Amino acid sequence: MTNQVIASAKTLFSAYREALTGLEAGLGSDFSKTVDLMRASTGHVVVCGMGKSGIIGRKISATLASTGTPSLFLHPAEAIHGDLGMVRRGDIVLLISYSGSTEEIVRLLPAFKRLDARLIAMTGNPSSMIATSAEISLDISVDREACPLNLAPTTSSLNSLVLGDAIAVALMEARGFQESDFANTHPGGALGRRLLTRVRDKMRSENLPFVDATASVQDALLVMTEGRLGLTLVGSRDKLSGVITDGDLRRLLVNGADLKSTKVCDVASPVPLTIGPDEMVGVAETKMLESRVQCLVVIAETGHVDGVIQIYE
Repeated sequence: MTNQVIASAKTLFSAYREALTGLEAGLGSDFSKTVDLMRASTGHVVVCGMGKSGIIGRKISATLASTGTPSLFLHPAEAIHGDLGMVRRGDIVLLISYSGSTEEIVRLLPAFKRLDARLIAMTGNPSSMIATSAEISLDISVDREACPLNLAPTTSSLNSLVLGDAIAVALMEARGFQESDFANTHPGGALGRRLLTRVRDKMRSENLPFVDATASVQDALLVMTEGRLGLTLVGSRDKLSGVITDGDLRRLLVNGADLKSTKVCDVASPVPLTIGPDEMVGVAETKMLESRVQCLVVIAETGHVDGVIQIYE
């Protein structure tokens, strides 16, 4: 049974590869026209699809919206009962229907025409009602579905999804969409924090663990423990002369050093890893990961120690 299940999955993967190869080969002027039309639009890209096509359509709309193209999803059945008000005059409507004859969408075509909507069809039947009613028709046809009954939307759904993502990516590149633009549409969670938050907003600025260069390493260990940052700052806010990290202390212990008699100035790293307070948190995290440290000392342009930022809080 295990071999049969794996063979079934591999058959699907093979069908998917063939479908994508065919989709890629069919890219041409209609795809370019689609991207140009969406890029020039000042309205929304309204994505409309029923059933599985609707599920794919929701994802395409979400991807467009998060990458700089205003978009929303319109359920065709709900549109008939009032949601058509979501479509404004001149909006672009992307209609997804593999058969090209989805009844709920066909019933909307006259209304879209009255609104002067620019119609783009994504269908597997270029001679269908939906395809011929559209200004541009994108071909998502497949030889057969990966479903063993050739019924459940599988390869056709894949083509719809991939073509939608291709449109979104092409639009990003055409617009010069940058990481800062992406951040503006993703303000929440870890991603938003990394892209939008500056170091000064996340650094610890009070009760920093300073120790004098002439102090013993044992004293530095006590200060480090109280500071709970995994390091001790040597000097003062106005003049930082180095840092001692927990790694430095572990190496001293392994080498059998006497922490009471060893001076901080003898073991401190004179050039600590630093960052400016106005840098983005994402830059700080990248620097810490590359250097394999958990903290950076935040230094102002004047050389003043403003704080410490820690990658794990």
